[in-house]
Amino acid sequence: MRAVIQTVSEAEVDVDGEAVGAIRDGLLVLVGVTHSDGPAEAKWIAEKIWKLRILPEERSASDLDAPILLVSQFTLYADTRKGRRPSWMAAAPGPVAEPLVESVAEVLRDLGAHVETGRFGAMMEVRSVNVGPNTILLER
Repeated sequence: MRAVIQTVSEAEVDVDGEAVGAIRDGLLVLVGVTHSDGPAEAKWIAEKIWKLRILPEERSASDLDAPILLVSQFTLYADTRKGRRPSWMAAAPGPVAEPLVESVAEVLRDLGAHVETGRFGAMMEVRSVNVGPNTILLER
C-alpha cells in the first residue's frame, strides 16, 4: 500500500461538478493498493497517517484533530520503467482495492479522525493548496 500525504490549507474533490469531499487545514492523502495488500496494511497506513508529525510545530493530525481528505489513486502503482506508456499491473483491481481504501478510512475514523473521501472509481477533480510545500510518501 502506498500513500502520498500533503499538508494543505484546503482541498476538495469533485465528481461531475459536485463536491464530494472537502477539508481545510489538514491532510490530503492519495492512497494506492497493490495485489498483496490486506487489512494489516490498511491498518498500518491509517495509523501512520494519523500519527505522522508533519503539521506545524511537529504535530500530527491526531494532535490537532486535523481533517483528512482520502482519495483512492491506483496510479500510484504505475510502472514507467519501460517505454512511454505506464503499466498498471501492480495496481490491485477495483474489487480488491475498494474495500481496503474504505478500511483505511474506517480505521482513521475509529482513531478519531474526521475523514472526507473521493468516490472510488470515478473521474475526480482534486484541488488543493499545499502548505510548505510538504509532501510525504508512505509505503508498506
